[in-house]
Amino acid sequence: MIFNIFIGSIMMVATTVIHASGMSLVLWSFDYQGGHFRHWLRLFRAYKAGEAIVLLFIFSLLEVFLWAFIYLLFNAIDSMEKALYFSMVTFTTLGYGDVLLDEHWRLLGSFEAANGIIIFGWSTAIMIAIVQKNYFK
Repeated sequence: MIFNIFIGSIMMVATTVIHASGMSLVLWSFDYQGGHFRHWLRLFRAYKAGEAIVLLFIFSLLEVFLWAFIYLLFNAIDSMEKALYFSMVTFTTLGYGDVLLDEHWRLLGSFEAANGIIIFGWSTAIMIAIVQKNYFK
């Protein structure tokens, strides 16, 4: 149990660093390319918002891959496909339940679910900030 908490905590820190880097890249991209988009064509503003969504999704995928790697590293799941599937289903809190962790590792899965909720909430906040900056200021 303590080992699961330790690994889960390290993973939450790692994914937070990854996502913070992604968020910084997205926000830097907006500031670097002119900052205020309100006077630009509507289509370009929509494109920039879409670009931010894609970038944040790519960083979320990286985080899912990292979790899957941990499951493989500790033999909690036996194949990469199952590890990625379980990780994506858990990170998004979808939770189909068709691939399960052994009793010894299930606490780690709950850390990933909590991590996913936080990351997706953070991504949503970033997108709201971008839309407000682009359309309402």
